[in-house]
Amino acid sequence: MRNIRWRKPLFASIVLVLALTTAACGGQPQGNGAEQGASEGAQETQKQKLRLGYLNVMDDAQTILAHRAGFYEKHGLDVEMQLFSSGTDLIKAIVGGQLDAGVLGFSNALSWLDKGADLKIVGGAQMGYHSMLVEQDSGITSVEQLKGKSVASQSQGSTADIVLNGVVWKQAGLAREEVTMQYVSPAVAIQSLASKKVDGAFVFEPYASIAKMTYPVKEIYEIGQQWPFPCMVVIASGDIVKNNQTAVYDMLDAQKEAIDMLESDPEAAAKFITDDFITEDTLTKLDGSTVPAEAVIQASIESQQFNWEITEQDIARMDEVASFMVEQGILTAKPDVTTALDLSWQEQQQE
Repeated sequence: MRNIRWRKPLFASIVLVLALTTAACGGQPQGNGAEQGASEGAQETQKQKLRLGYLNVMDDAQTILAHRAGFYEKHGLDVEMQLFSSGTDLIKAIVGGQLDAGVLGFSNALSWLDKGADLKIVGGAQMGYHSMLVEQDSGITSVEQLKGKSVASQSQGSTADIVLNGVVWKQAGLAREEVTMQYVSPAVAIQSLASKKVDGAFVFEPYASIAKMTYPVKEIYEIGQQWPFPCMVVIASGDIVKNNQTAVYDMLDAQKEAIDMLESDPEAAAKFITDDFITEDTLTKLDGSTVPAEAVIQASIESQQFNWEITEQDIARMDEVASFMVEQGILTAKPDVTTALDLSWQEQQQE
């Protein structure tokens, strides 16, 4: 039985696990019975080729699951999956023509549209999820109590940082200068919290569930519950949207099927995608007991909401986030968010 041992080096181990997974993902789908079964009945005609980028984060679960469960093939696509280590690199690949589409924070699209890039947001993915974790015995029970404390989070300018400054601190009546920030990866953020180098960690999944299920931490705030917004969306190059709408629609059909599974049967979905996040069978807690890796990933899926639809309320939230980006100096001027959208596939679903 392989275990990740929960102690100080745990997240270094997770980083290694993800790195190994990266190498394993190289672009070739895992052959398994489920994939083969899902592909039965697929069209015999030549499949449309599509190049998709993704990150090994739960935010991208729909595209990972669509690949692992054979939904892309079922919908007539021959997909080349490319794993990236950052959203910045992924969207650069779309802008540069190396990719056709990917699931990303919509703030990435606004930043690049501001630079004149030819991109479109073509579908929804995941509503914002970021959890503020503190140590169980810290005595901290609210965000307000983080005044004068230190918090680890993603880099400045990231979607997490935009909403942390635009929403979380404001709701708590705090100025950003009243909290000492450490900008690190989610794995390092949790490791820093575990080693008492910071007082809080603002992280997404599956890191939040890994920490909560293996270490004595508690959640004092989750933005998806307090201020839901369409954090992750499907972004496609303007070229593929203009010249191969059929492939875009087939991709969205496959991802919709994946989202339906994530929402209706997270246990089944976890069986397909756990190896993308944790290659070990179990995680070991401080007390020596273990928790199955699939249970951690199932909890990560259940903690958040996946949604292929972008509603009028979502667009209003996008507009608010665009205002935050101007306030924080990320955008030079507030864009008309609707010009970034091509919701023709969604409109077809609603007919």
